[in-house]
Amino acid sequence: MLNETIEVLAHNRIDEASLDRYLAAHLPGYAGELKVRQFPGGFSNPTYALDARMADGTRRDFVMRKRPAGKLLPSAHQVDREFRVITALQGTGVPVPRTHFLCEDPEVLGQSFFVMDHVPGRIFGDPSMPGCSPSERRTVYGQLMDTLARLHGVDPAAVGLADYGKPNDFLPRFVDRWLRQYRASQTDDVPEMEQLAEWLLANLPPAQPACVMHGDFRLGNLIVHPTEPRVVAVLDWELSTLGDPFCDVAYACLVYHLREGPIGLEGADWRALGIPSEQEQVRRYCAARGIDNVPHWDFYMAVNLFKLAANAQGAYKRALDGIGSSAALSRKPHVARRARMACRLAGLPVTETETP
Repeated sequence: MLNETIEVLAHNRIDEASLDRYLAAHLPGYAGELKVRQFPGGFSNPTYALDARMADGTRRDFVMRKRPAGKLLPSAHQVDREFRVITALQGTGVPVPRTHFLCEDPEVLGQSFFVMDHVPGRIFGDPSMPGCSPSERRTVYGQLMDTLARLHGVDPAAVGLADYGKPNDFLPRFVDRWLRQYRASQTDDVPEMEQLAEWLLANLPPAQPACVMHGDFRLGNLIVHPTEPRVVAVLDWELSTLGDPFCDVAYACLVYHLREGPIGLEGADWRALGIPSEQEQVRRYCAARGIDNVPHWDFYMAVNLFKLAANAQGAYKRALDGIGSSAALSRKPHVARRARMACRLAGLPVTETETP
């Protein structure tokens, strides 16, 4: 579980006095005595735990999401979009924290940030869910797909998200976006990335009706009830948009294909753990959505691996430049590994054979 906090890392330090003044002006009931810590893990938007005294004498916990410091890639780290979608989904049946405000004034903390309620519960950074019983794992994984289906069933227009993304030509724009982000942070020659992008654009499946998609839907981005096997909040909406729901479904199933955490099981036997199979998870999603199947499965898996390869490259480059977590330096091999895995799914040649 990754629900503990740590001291704020050096590259994520903020002006706490400035934040204190802003909270006093914008967070109802705030009375000071602010304590700031950081949630561990993650290489994108740093997440902070705020412990505050309230006017009624109690102490309350809040969570702050902030864009990282330094020069950032275009269209990356958009906490304003996270704030908007979480706010819009309140009351829809999709479990999300209550939001309080978004600050886009760089004079406060140097970058945009927003504050939301802290939701008590368990965050399983390890998808094998250590310490849980097989029946608990099976129930939580089933809830994961039920929650995803509930999200995809939300009418974007009904919650004010009709303009949250461009509903047309989502997949070609998706490939183009991640290719551009990969090239903008490229440090080594990985020929599979270029040939994979070409294959993806030449093999686009028919467009699906646009829905609100999460973009990083996996166990580690869910809060599970402190004692019960049920999902109480969905976190990390940075990559959310209007798009193809099957991208989310395939992404949620990468746990069966990737070895490395926090997505992969790192060699653990999902069968012995009681985790449902990939086929069971897809069937559960389809049943909840009232559809027969998810077609073009290899394409959706490949396009997600392409995205993850580009994402790993970006995290590695930020760490190399000293503006990201140094732990991301270990992600360099993931770029070629994920690209080659996707190429094999697409039937494309790879420069070398490597175990995923």
